[in-house]
Amino acid sequence: MAKSVVVKRKLKRRPATGRGPLVGTRLPESLLAEITRWSERNDAASRSEAIRRLIEIGLQFDGQKRSFDVSHRARAEELAGAQIDKMSDASATGEERTERKHRLTRGPSEFRENRVDQPRKRRFR
Repeated sequence: MAKSVVVKRKLKRRPATGRGPLVGTRLPESLLAEITRWSERNDAASRSEAIRRLIEIGLQFDGQKRSFDVSHRARAEELAGAQIDKMSDASATGEERTERKHRLTRGPSEFRENRVDQPRKRRFR
C-alpha cells in the first residue's frame, strides 16, 4: 500500500497594499458619493487615497479657530448695525435703540460662552 502524502496548499491572498493597519468603517451612500466627487476633482488615485487625504486635511484644522481680520470684523459690525437700524422701532428713544442694538450684536447670553469669534475668559480657581 502506498503512503499518502499531505500537500499543503498555499492560499492565494491579495498582495499587501500598504504598511499601516487596516481600519474599516461603514459610511452612508451619500457620503461615499461626496467622497467620490471630491476624489475626481482632486485627482486621487483611489477612494482609499481620497479618504486618507480628507482625514489629513481635517486633522490640520483640528482645534484651530478662524480669526477674522480686523477690517472684516469692522465691516461685519457695520453691516449688522445697518440692518438692525432698518428693522428697529422708530418710536423708541435713541438711547433705547442703542441698547437694543448692543444686545442684538452681542447675542443672547445663553450662547455667548459658545461663540468661537471671541476669546474665552479665564476662570480662576
